[in-house]
Amino acid sequence: MFLAFFRRAVSSARVTSGLGVLLAVCLTGVAPAPALARVTTQTLDNGLTVVLIEEHKAPVISFQVWYRVGSIDEVSNYTGLSHLLEHLMFKSTGKLDTGEYARTVAARGGNENAMTSNDYTAYYMTWAPQYLPLSAQLEADRMVNLRIQDEEFSTERDVVLEERRMRIDDSPIRATVEQMYSTAFMAHPYGRPIIGWVSDLQHLKAEDARAHYRRFYAPNNAVVVVAGDFQPDQAMAEIRRNFGSLPRQPGLESRRYRTEEPPQLGERRLTLHREAQLPFVFLGYHAPNWQSPDAYALVVLSQLLFEGRRSRMYQRLVFQDRIAVDEGGAYDPLSADPELFYFYAMVAPGETPEKVEAAIYEEVARIQQTPPDAREMERARNQVEAGFILGQDSVFYQAMQYATAEVVGAGTDYVTRFTKRVGKVTAADVARVARTYLQPQNRTVATLIPLAAETPK
Repeated sequence: MFLAFFRRAVSSARVTSGLGVLLAVCLTGVAPAPALARVTTQTLDNGLTVVLIEEHKAPVISFQVWYRVGSIDEVSNYTGLSHLLEHLMFKSTGKLDTGEYARTVAARGGNENAMTSNDYTAYYMTWAPQYLPLSAQLEADRMVNLRIQDEEFSTERDVVLEERRMRIDDSPIRATVEQMYSTAFMAHPYGRPIIGWVSDLQHLKAEDARAHYRRFYAPNNAVVVVAGDFQPDQAMAEIRRNFGSLPRQPGLESRRYRTEEPPQLGERRLTLHREAQLPFVFLGYHAPNWQSPDAYALVVLSQLLFEGRRSRMYQRLVFQDRIAVDEGGAYDPLSADPELFYFYAMVAPGETPEKVEAAIYEEVARIQQTPPDAREMERARNQVEAGFILGQDSVFYQAMQYATAEVVGAGTDYVTRFTKRVGKVTAADVARVARTYLQPQNRTVATLIPLAAETPK
């Protein structure tokens, strides 16, 4: 699932625990609120959406603010601006000096972080319940009072450029993923890297960030989610006290038109030759998001094909044929617009990408032609539900799930009814969606070929 993390969110360079952020994002889309949690949703007069998830099993809260702005809201020549602004949000405001936000949370035993994705930018803190009022004060302050100074902007832009070099330019696999997405999406902004293109980052100015902040950081473009051990009436009073008087930003409600990706009319291919230890295959098919009834069958299909060691791809590529040392994939219906259903495989030493790719297509054809039997379907549905259950132990994951569903437009209904809808998926549904979406003309394939090592003199 590391590739899902790479595409869906880029965390801040101030990361406290990369693994923690990775796990959080990997569970996005598979972690609903526990059955006993009380969930309420309200909208303030200024447009701020508030989701409260009351769960008293541990003395902790997660306070999160999600903005409906990400790489899909950027225009040509300004890629990476949303992620760069995420970095700048930890600088000075009208009340706090640079770095004081992080010190305030750390001094009270809490942790905080942020991430940027295609569809949103999110900020979160986890600490003791008595600091809920302070959470609201801190987040309301930087929603409207951020100071972006020229010198600090230049420093953070250099930080992001270095982050890009380490994460993508120096990583053959992630560079392959980036190239594949830019090929699969010719028109839609999902083809742009969340972290931005190098030339765009180099030319961004402080005023670009200020304009981006003024336009998108407003209560009517945000979702506040609180999960954990708190009293809803008190929490709502604090949120109203701190956020209720913040002004709306006009025009945001109608801004989210994106060029629709035209139907793909034929397979697209690209090959990267980089210094790498092993060949790597990454391929994706255009697939619908949560708005389609097929999304639930696609979730089960992904479970059957590449989730876990009992999955068909692992059994075929790694265990049986031994032509890959690793395999996987992802399908996440929680995106604002249709995304990709993708596979990846690390080719075993002595094997070829062509052989691995052919085996993947054989397994896809098998499930298209012959629906899974009852036992395999039951196991797949149970595994999907188990992923939900595992997320119930963390208020952080609960908050992330509800927030993600809210900012992409699915709403809390998606979370509360997800397992029931998955439970209705049949074997015939799985075979049907495999035939519908996993077609050659709908496929983009990227192959990483290691450069031949030089012969020592």
